[in-house]
Amino acid sequence: MDILQKMQDHREERKKLEWRGTFSEYLEILRERPQVAQTAHSRVYNMIKHAGVSDQEGLKKYKFFDDAIYGLEDSLDRLVEEYFHSAAKKLDVRKRILLLMGPVSGGKSTIVNLLKRGLEQYSLTDEGAVYAIEGCPMHEDPLHLVPYHLRDDFYKEYGIKIEGQLSPLNAMRLEKEYHGRIEDVMVERIFFSEDKRVGIGTFSPSDPKSQDIADLTGSIDFSTIAEYGSESDPRAYRFDGELNKANRGMMEFQEMLKCDEKFLWHLLSLTQEGNFKAGRFALISADELIVAHTNEAEYEAFISNKKNEALHSRIIVMNVPYNLKVSAEEQIYKKMIEESEMSHVHIAPHALKTAAIFTILTRLKEPKKQAMDLIQKLRLYNGEDVEGFTTQDVEELKKEFPNEGMNGIDPRYVINRISSAIIRKDTNSINALDVLRSLKDGLDQHASISDDDKERYMDFIALARKEYDDIAKREVQKAFVYSYEESAKTLLNNYLDNVEAYCNKSKLRDPLTGEEINPDEKLMRAIEEQIGISENAKKPFREEVLIRISAYARKGKSFDYDSHERLREAIQKKLFADLKDVVKITTSTKTPDETQLKKINEVIARLIDEYGYDSTSANELLRYVGSLLNR
Repeated sequence: MDILQKMQDHREERKKLEWRGTFSEYLEILRERPQVAQTAHSRVYNMIKHAGVSDQEGLKKYKFFDDAIYGLEDSLDRLVEEYFHSAAKKLDVRKRILLLMGPVSGGKSTIVNLLKRGLEQYSLTDEGAVYAIEGCPMHEDPLHLVPYHLRDDFYKEYGIKIEGQLSPLNAMRLEKEYHGRIEDVMVERIFFSEDKRVGIGTFSPSDPKSQDIADLTGSIDFSTIAEYGSESDPRAYRFDGELNKANRGMMEFQEMLKCDEKFLWHLLSLTQEGNFKAGRFALISADELIVAHTNEAEYEAFISNKKNEALHSRIIVMNVPYNLKVSAEEQIYKKMIEESEMSHVHIAPHALKTAAIFTILTRLKEPKKQAMDLIQKLRLYNGEDVEGFTTQDVEELKKEFPNEGMNGIDPRYVINRISSAIIRKDTNSINALDVLRSLKDGLDQHASISDDDKERYMDFIALARKEYDDIAKREVQKAFVYSYEESAKTLLNNYLDNVEAYCNKSKLRDPLTGEEINPDEKLMRAIEEQIGISENAKKPFREEVLIRISAYARKGKSFDYDSHERLREAIQKKLFADLKDVVKITTSTKTPDETQLKKINEVIARLIDEYGYDSTSANELLRYVGSLLNR
């Protein structure tokens, strides 16, 4: 009954939104809410803004795209600001077709679908309310009823500029049904719906020999010609083409660049002048966003054809490259898995991250800086700290290759290979090695990958494997160190005592003999070297640790194991290095003794409880790290 009740509630809520009144009553709505008269481009821009905007590292982050588009903040910022914002301000950019260009599975269709679904929901809100002449198949703007000679006066009174002219059908209805009384023309609130063909249209080209231009502009209704006596009577015409139905909203032009020329020419007039030709009528006004999408190869072929020159200047191209952030790529895979029937399978921590590392490597261009390798570039793009480089370097890297991300492995390939790994394995648990193995095997089956690319991709799989090896060792390291927590705390306190003596140029007292001794430089360096602190950098690092201790003391807080992230990492690595022999024995011996078995069980329990492994993947991780340490 709950779902039935929700259906009923939805119907009742929808009914409350319905409105019907005369043109004069509609003008009262405009007095209170002038934004109702916004253009299609303005409506899309305000819809995106209405969802919320935040600032992220100098870029605007639009919540409208959250949970659907990942890692494309630069592209989305450019799309919204350079196209939608400018078009909303009625700048010339609104007279252009929006063409999203990018590689397969890069997010172009997702962006278009988000805009469509967004408009459907936005038209249900007060901010996005849309009104049209009642019974009009094109959902025409009621303001088209205002005669040209009164539009300046209308602007002075309402502050709204009217564009477009009354369609032939509504011009006839005004005279025949309403006897020229504009104020009596009925107006209704409409709700965008792609399914019901209200304000949202989709055009997909088919066989050029069989596809009719009527799919775009409507057609003559031969069954009514006898009744109305003429093909030029608007009542004998079906205004049901995609350009008709998409009026006031948006139309998706799928595979636009593959269309026959006669279909494209209609877009010239529509984009530049805001009207198109249909049947034996004068030009018909339409206000709609036209968005198309294509790949780079098709676009290059299109612009190389001189026949298409007139359309070049009517198109604004927005690149939608692949995502170049490992963390965002991982989110893409998680989302695709959640939407699939694989969600019951346990995917071990870092399996998707490892796959993402490989995928991003295939999309990156080799940096021109000799001191930087691809892995460092990958980490910088992911927002990680890389010694010797800053955020300024990231900006310079992006400028080196403006088209970076337009090639490489697509997310669907990765998901397909993960599916293959799941099917191959008997258990409902896969790890990073299973995924890498499947990615490697799949390269031979990927028809579009050249031999040269295949060789490069094999190198990237090796690099991703190396990154995973480091991650796996750190994971086990943390789990093992937890079992030796007291040892970690003792090592930390010992280091802090020595650092304090070093910075204060004082001596320590030997706890056994009581004699004064110099700070233990060997111990301090053994810890600091674990995180790459050089000889020259040791003094600033030690002083920074001491300052942190003082800051904690002033606030009445004690400095402990978790107070300094880098120092904690160094302590963990040092302790793990000291425990390597113990780890080797406990992870590789076939018949561990009782003490070893207890340690193994503690580590597995921690991997399951704290780090998200299941029993299978935790045991596999321990065996793998044991094999790495035994090499």
